[in-house]
Amino acid sequence: MKKQFILLACCGILSVAACNNPQKMNSSNADSVSTAAYDTADFHKDVDGKPVNLYTLKNKNGLEAVITNYGGRIVSLMVPDKAGKLTDVVLGYQKLSGYQKDNDPYFGALIGRYGNRIAKGKFKLDGKEYSLAINNGLNSLHGGPTGFHKRVWEVVSSSADKLELKYVSADGEEGYPGNLTVKVTYTLTDENGLRIDYAVTTDAPTVQNITNHAYFNLNGEGSGTINDHLMMINADKFTPVDTTLIPTGELKDVTGTPFDFRKPTAIGSRVDADDAQIKAGLGYDHNFVLNKKDNSLTLAASVTGPATGITMDVLTTEPGIQFYGGNFLDGKDSDGKSAKPYPHRTAFCLETQHFPDSPNQPAFPSTVLKPSVTYTSTTVYKFSAK
Repeated sequence: MKKQFILLACCGILSVAACNNPQKMNSSNADSVSTAAYDTADFHKDVDGKPVNLYTLKNKNGLEAVITNYGGRIVSLMVPDKAGKLTDVVLGYQKLSGYQKDNDPYFGALIGRYGNRIAKGKFKLDGKEYSLAINNGLNSLHGGPTGFHKRVWEVVSSSADKLELKYVSADGEEGYPGNLTVKVTYTLTDENGLRIDYAVTTDAPTVQNITNHAYFNLNGEGSGTINDHLMMINADKFTPVDTTLIPTGELKDVTGTPFDFRKPTAIGSRVDADDAQIKAGLGYDHNFVLNKKDNSLTLAASVTGPATGITMDVLTTEPGIQFYGGNFLDGKDSDGKSAKPYPHRTAFCLETQHFPDSPNQPAFPSTVLKPSVTYTSTTVYKFSAK
């Protein structure tokens, strides 16, 4: 029988869940594929004068998600494999200090104000030009060097199955206009769903593109390559990029290219193809234009880890999804949860989003947020194993 486990991310529902454990925590199944460990006590400290902790969400079926309010990061996600053994499917560090490093690759983080890149860190809004923090070559990436991923989020409420986080980004932070209030809720249900709800408001016109940057390996974090994972992306088009990974503005048909994942295909089967866009991204680091007509919740992607049989379906209300194949993981860190380095292409990200550089691309879906509007977004990660 096929067993289903759901990780969902929705907007508009803003209750939260959390349980704390002051001791070092290991996988709840000693025989699980991943024997990840993290030091809970190390996460219990003040950062920038604000309290940081871990929050463990569990349900009656044994599904478990561990989240820290430092960057709103998913530290661990234990999912049953085809044999019913719990497997940690997200990359992360053993200690809080790992997430505080300057070269932290955004493991499990909430990303904002703007997920992905803005060309040369500049955009115009209502006739005024704004200059953002530059942290990725010539461009601004993921909200700047001290974006949401480096902030301590307020814990609004917590319980055994919900965690509500809040962050107020001040006018001018990293160069963005307006005081932005962001609420994010993680909810774990007895139906094995981890739901993330986003709700964003502003007191002045601004741009925003919040997402989550979890790194997945469905064979278990620290288990090796993801090139053997089978992936489907429900997109007829993608947005080509220049050599700095900024979209050119074109919406290109995937037919006949290494970006055609409309049928399940091994991630690594064409990752080193002699293709200009593969070379530009050093592999896959591209936004896909999802096949949808509105902001309804629809299937965006599906990925299967062959060793565990775990499948992750991604559903979203967003118009795009960034597929990143772990091209910049280099194996130099040795403080991953499994005490193993994370080498090149040993994880993938599927970041649901509006398109990169949208503030400079008038043909792309708008990321402008006005004071009269509450931005909401829904993403669902649905797990099954067979």
